[in-house]
Amino acid sequence: MQHPENNPLHERTVKQNTVFEGRIITVRRDDALLPNGKPCTREVVEHPGGVTVAALTDQNELLFVRQYRYPYGEILLELPAGKLERGEDPLLCGKRELLEETGAIADRYESLGLFYPTPGYCAEIIHMYLATQLRFAAPSPDEDEFLELVRIPLAQAKQMVLDGSIRDGKTQAAVLKLSAHIAS
Repeated sequence: MQHPENNPLHERTVKQNTVFEGRIITVRRDDALLPNGKPCTREVVEHPGGVTVAALTDQNELLFVRQYRYPYGEILLELPAGKLERGEDPLLCGKRELLEETGAIADRYESLGLFYPTPGYCAEIIHMYLATQLRFAAPSPDEDEFLELVRIPLAQAKQMVLDGSIRDGKTQAAVLKLSAHIAS
């Protein structure tokens, strides 16, 4: 594999300038050089990353949560997901979030890959997993999470992604990847 700095598309960071440090994100405005050597600025949102879990029941239903998403002012339908703590193993995070949000415990996990939600300005990476062989305990969402659990057959969930009923990007990607995985 070619080293990124030797790639003719590579942009080189000259200086990183932190503009804001919050509880979840850090915002930078960096000085950089374009591949042709001309200076530019790049705005970057640093985020520790996240995990989403496509938990599939024995009845071929996916576990979803409905929750209010403040930036959009809407209630969205999403697969269980959560933010990684710095240095946290993504699979352990996925197991924790699945249990907290749905009460589900999976005996089997399989990676569905990575998802870059907004590569134009955000460094967030979301790890996607399939969880199967489910059993259930009581959910225990975080004190600031208000969720409604919903079970939707996989075929219906795929159609909801395609018709725009499910708008969350990580959920769309995981549902479509799972559908393709099962079909192959």
